[in-house]
Amino acid sequence: MNTKSRIYFIAIGWFILSLMSSCLNDIISKYMGMRLHSLEISFFRFSFGALTLVPFILYYGTSTLKTSNPLMHLSRGTLLFFGMTAWTYGVTIVPITTATMVGVSMPLFVLVLAVFFLNENITWQRWVATIAGFCGIVITLQPHAEDFNPEVLVFIFAAMSFATLDIINKKFIVKESMISMLFYSAIVTAILSVVPATQYWQTPSASELFLLLILGASSNLILFFILKAFALLDATAIAPYRYLELLMSATFGYIIFGDIPSASTWYGAAILIPSTLFIVYSENKNKA
Repeated sequence: MNTKSRIYFIAIGWFILSLMSSCLNDIISKYMGMRLHSLEISFFRFSFGALTLVPFILYYGTSTLKTSNPLMHLSRGTLLFFGMTAWTYGVTIVPITTATMVGVSMPLFVLVLAVFFLNENITWQRWVATIAGFCGIVITLQPHAEDFNPEVLVFIFAAMSFATLDIINKKFIVKESMISMLFYSAIVTAILSVVPATQYWQTPSASELFLLLILGASSNLILFFILKAFALLDATAIAPYRYLELLMSATFGYIIFGDIPSASTWYGAAILIPSTLFIVYSENKNKA
């Protein structure tokens, strides 16, 4: 195997690890949501997320926490609080595959918001792909069905929050350490969730605390794995592998929770996947 091929497979390996971590987080959140409220889960998730960063802060030094833009961290943490709380609640009421479907549609939301906040010019081809992608989301969520649960719209709210977070990251380039970005976001989110979490408080058992600790650590690992992958390979080459998470969520959702993805989910995926791949390809082609 030549060096180029070896780097390619290493990058894909890092990216698949990020998908596995993301899928693990959804599974733990769904399982925890059977007894604990989403606000309490968010509190523990980000509290443990911050706690698991402490050894790295001690190792690399407190200089990693220096920041030139505390308002940026406050804004990111607030968006993360609303987005993650909504997402955590969402995975407790629908199959994990449905949540994953909305998650992989994020480039569509970012594209629309970029028009308004970044003044980006969007070609008609990308608008067509965006509209087609949103049609895929509609087919997946089935708002026209008689048994439609309007609570699933929390995923749209979560997706908008995460997309706005991405826009902020693009508009305001913050040249700070990854540790500071992760730590301050986690701290802000934990602080924002602690008071509302007490309204629904259920004391976790030892085993639940252990799972919540894994949830917090895994949240940090997602970004770490993604950055490791992108350091070796561009986003266009990696993007097709994102949809492995659909297979992972469908498989583990069925094994652990007995969830069977509906036909509408797969119909939506057949429209959404090509649309988001096209958007990712266009974004990276324009940057080239």
